[in-house]
Amino acid sequence: MAPATDRLASLSLTLRRIFDAPRELVWRAWSQPEMLVAWLGPPEWPAVSTEQDLRPGGGWRACLRSTTEDRVLWQGGVYREVVPPERLVFSFRWESDDHEDGVPVETLVTVILIELPDGRTQMDFTQQGLKSDESLAGHRHGWTGTFARLEQFLLTYRRTT
Repeated sequence: MAPATDRLASLSLTLRRIFDAPRELVWRAWSQPEMLVAWLGPPEWPAVSTEQDLRPGGGWRACLRSTTEDRVLWQGGVYREVVPPERLVFSFRWESDDHEDGVPVETLVTVILIELPDGRTQMDFTQQGLKSDESLAGHRHGWTGTFARLEQFLLTYRRTT
């Protein structure tokens, strides 16, 4: 049996979504702060501000605000790979220990966007290095809600432009 630290270091979340939007638009939703703030965060913790320096070595930061209590959570990281419009790799870390995860750990997020023949976009999302089963479940909930908001944002954006 592997030591507990090996098991914890290997916890990762993998999600796949198909969006009814061209890959270039999905890329812009990830790479433009004014678009990112419109969908980042699950419904109960929507983003209220985002900052990006979209280049390898550049930083990103976002503030999520609770819809039910007077709390904010900050998250951020550093871009490791930026390959428009197909690949984004960045570190992810909560900035304080008042998140349900407790003491923050740095995880690694990989977003791969694949243009499908019918004009839709497949997004393969992975977050590696989660610290516990509880953290894995919490991030699964958070990202699933976030990507539902992204789907709605893309549909609305396409109807209004």
